[in-house]
Amino acid sequence: MILPGLLLAACQPPATDDSADRGAMIGPEEGMVDPIDSPDVEGAIWSPTSEPGRLLYGKPGQTPLAALQCRTEDGVRTIEITRFVITDKDAKAIQVLIGNGHSERLPIEAVWNGRAWIWQATWPGTTSDLESLTGPREVEWTIPGAGSLILNPSPLPGRLIARCRGLSLPASMP
Repeated sequence: MILPGLLLAACQPPATDDSADRGAMIGPEEGMVDPIDSPDVEGAIWSPTSEPGRLLYGKPGQTPLAALQCRTEDGVRTIEITRFVITDKDAKAIQVLIGNGHSERLPIEAVWNGRAWIWQATWPGTTSDLESLTGPREVEWTIPGAGSLILNPSPLPGRLIARCRGLSLPASMP
């Protein structure tokens, strides 16, 4: 049952930053944004982008739902997680990541991405707060008003986080 789903996903290109550009990210300038339902993630995958150290999560050929990125600025590494959901200007919340034997409650806030206010959080590259993303099982990521996003199992987020922490991985691990 899994193999046909993987083969079907292989027929479509992965979600890309270009896909986000095509999506309508226009929300109200002021006022409250209506909460959304949890998205359907059947067939959603983590995929690398043309930008090193960045992964997008979404259904192949569709606008991405989330991003995970390791940034380096002035020799300091940070891990950034983004949920591509329009939110209220200057909103702040506690997000919950549950999976792989971990439950983490972490702050997240609205940031302006040039088109809309979306959810984003950044941590030091050495953080241990994202352990739920490093295991081999499904993760549930909940942000108030943005629904619960189920992150299907993939080794890619764990590898990105390990590299951002400065851990060396075997060359056979992409």
